[in-house]
Amino acid sequence: MSLDAIDWRAPWLAPFAGLGHPAAQRAAAGEPLADVLNAHAAPGALPVRFVPQSALPPGMAYEQFIHATGQVPTRDNLHDFFNALVWLRFPQAKQRLNALHAQAIAAQGVGATRGPLRDAATLLDENGAMLLAPEALWQALRTRQWRRLFVELRPLWHEARLVVFGHALLEQLVHPRKPLTAHVYQAQAAPDSVANLDTWLAADLDAAHLAAKPFTPLPVLGIPGWWPENENFSFYDDSLVFRSARPNPKNHTTGPVPAARRDA
Repeated sequence: MSLDAIDWRAPWLAPFAGLGHPAAQRAAAGEPLADVLNAHAAPGALPVRFVPQSALPPGMAYEQFIHATGQVPTRDNLHDFFNALVWLRFPQAKQRLNALHAQAIAAQGVGATRGPLRDAATLLDENGAMLLAPEALWQALRTRQWRRLFVELRPLWHEARLVVFGHALLEQLVHPRKPLTAHVYQAQAAPDSVANLDTWLAADLDAAHLAAKPFTPLPVLGIPGWWPENENFSFYDDSLVFRSARPNPKNHTTGPVPAARRDA
């Protein structure tokens, strides 16, 4: 699983390191991943249990199975390891996303395409992040004024907080690359803890709002303090990563998008 490659000092892992580091050590020592993750869940705090991938019946959608059984099929790989860590830290938001998937599956079935709601839920689940930031930073981000966002307004980042939610993005950040881009969801309040942020996000995930894909692309290694190379401001001159705004930016999902999990 390459668990040894994870640098738990990385700023994007701050909400997860306390649980993730000891769990990774136990899994690296040979314990089954699902058992390790269940052992690290606080009693009564998690609405699901982790089970081996073999528990998922052939032909049944992954999200549908979780909703019906309260069990999360888990493979022994980094992708599912980070998915489980997000479940452990954001159980209410993950359960809400799962309920939205189940709602859409019940209404539309499982087809060749997911539809707007499930597409958006998958983007958030796989590649999302929550940003709490002053409005000036948000204005610069929405209009992709990268030099203003990261250079002129750099001191304001001391008042901002980005929390990575997408487990595929966390997996990719094990080997950081400049183009890695989060689909950022604006936090409208300023919760003072990860637990409160979880409660806020679960309550905020309205189906119609989410289906509109209310995301803004943000290359995460541009965040001050997240990557040493961005101390040299020429870092932001790479137009292949820090792209200019489109004339009619209806689609806020540009940037690398990790492949979704195997559920149809």
